[in-house]
Amino acid sequence: MPCFHPLTTLSRITLQMGVALLVAGAWPCAHALDAPQGKVVLTLSGKVAEPNDGPLAKLDMAMIRKLPQVSFTTQTPWDAKPVKFTGPRLKDVLALVKGSGSTVVAVALNDYKITIPAADLTAHGVLLAHQIDDADIPVRTKGPLFIVYPFDSKPELKSSKFFERSIWQLKAIELQ
Repeated sequence: MPCFHPLTTLSRITLQMGVALLVAGAWPCAHALDAPQGKVVLTLSGKVAEPNDGPLAKLDMAMIRKLPQVSFTTQTPWDAKPVKFTGPRLKDVLALVKGSGSTVVAVALNDYKITIPAADLTAHGVLLAHQIDDADIPVRTKGPLFIVYPFDSKPELKSSKFFERSIWQLKAIELQ
């Protein structure tokens, strides 16, 4: 009859349970979205699998700046000359909160809403800009967040359909 040491058996069972919980994604705080430390600039709701405030994912500017940053320069209908935009790709912001769905409903500070097909995020490299020409965007000039398409990258993006989807003074996103 084999001899089992109780501590060894208990340790092995504990390790197996820990691995199972980690693989299942149920380990407490294994990949939890941090709570914002600064002022919340963006609230995500709806199909968010990684919230940090009840069913919501709230982000401050530091959390947005931690994501990979991209820049592009494009002519917009609102500016006399091409403008350089900097920020993370919107798809990376949604990946941070494990967002899903087929549409993104974007809401501005003045409650203007626009629906953006989720497919646009990958197909067109849509940006969540927090800088214009290497300076933070103040609220009075379309900030602090601005969803923008690289209009000069494809002829089809130079249309009112895509101009309307570029929403400034963004405050919230609902994933549907």
